[in-house]
Amino acid sequence: MGVAQNNSGMEDGTLEIGMEYRTVSGVAGPLVILDKVKGPKYQEIVNICLGDRTTRRGQVLEVDGEKVVVQVFEGTSGIDNKFTTVQFTGEVLKTPVSMDMLGRIFNGSGKPIDNGPPILPEAYLDISGQKIPLFSAAGLPHNEIAAQICRQAGLVKRLEKTVNLLEEGEEDNFAIVFAAMGVNMETAQFFKHDFEENGSMERVTLFLNLANDPTIERIITPRIALTTAEYMAYECGKHVLVILTDMSSYADALREVSAAREEVPGRRGYPGFTANQCASIPIPIDEECYRRGTTRRDHSDVSNQLYANYAIGKDVQAMKAVVGEEALSSEDLLYLEFLDKFEKKFVAQGAYDTRNIFQSLDLAWTLLRIFPRELLHHIPAKTLDAFYVECPTPVVIDKWQLGYLFGIEPAS
Repeated sequence: MGVAQNNSGMEDGTLEIGMEYRTVSGVAGPLVILDKVKGPKYQEIVNICLGDRTTRRGQVLEVDGEKVVVQVFEGTSGIDNKFTTVQFTGEVLKTPVSMDMLGRIFNGSGKPIDNGPPILPEAYLDISGQKIPLFSAAGLPHNEIAAQICRQAGLVKRLEKTVNLLEEGEEDNFAIVFAAMGVNMETAQFFKHDFEENGSMERVTLFLNLANDPTIERIITPRIALTTAEYMAYECGKHVLVILTDMSSYADALREVSAAREEVPGRRGYPGFTANQCASIPIPIDEECYRRGTTRRDHSDVSNQLYANYAIGKDVQAMKAVVGEEALSSEDLLYLEFLDKFEKKFVAQGAYDTRNIFQSLDLAWTLLRIFPRELLHHIPAKTLDAFYVECPTPVVIDKWQLGYLFGIEPAS
């Protein structure tokens, strides 16, 4: 039958832990097909021993009676149907997690690749996870944006004691989990060098799946990263930011597996379930709970006013090119002044210029004070009373204004 049995036989039709099979019937890309397997489980982890005694890991991808399709994480090169044995472990994919992972570099499967000591796991967790997506648009320098987020990310803290969002010492309780999928060696070196140079490496856990690593490994890399982040957040009480780059490599890995299974392709050759797989790395249901207390109540009003004034400023700039600056009204000149300062001071934030949301809002008010109060149509009177002054003196906000802006009950 081609089965090597390490433990007692099966009487109830379930898979005995430790059963080894030599029933490989085919290899297709990253997939291995086995026959005459009794009682396999979906997503079960298997150990594959080759003829040269090297061991690889795989996961049950499909079960059809006694026929099993296994996806191999380390590639299928060297696997044959004569000497290769497959052992079913009875376990799903788990990853070891520990706070010692901060400052370390791992491959896409979660194994250390920084020549450091092995991680002593505090727990083994099922691969799962959640994310809050931050998508980079086409044509933007994705790697530089991701590295800049790691440099400048941190917890929001106000100077006023009455609205301090953090407990004392909590500003250091922040970690970043960064997972790069399908990147070349140059990009991997860029990330490592940037994190080490700016001193953020000590709070970063870095997972690197290189372009020459097995493609199938990219399917589990984001889930390992998210599981690690959830452990740090829920078990260790840290504030964790997760960055995944880039998810197109994840989708390409799904396409390769789908092609090996000879499934009918969807749009651009991707399998029809690509969207479902990406959605299985879910977004938290109550995203609003992550935003509470992280900004001010004037945020949306200031944003609307900035967009409106910028749009008018662009129209005035176009009109100036036709009729000249002498033909513009004094109000038009205010919009031109705003346009110039908005682009040079507000939008042109340098890659190494750290500025939190409150500093950005204060800068926005500085620009809006170029205009008289009656021209700020998108900001309610209460907000203008709290922030707008016609002279460039510091804004003094009393406890009742703070209560309105931040939803805090003022002390009597």
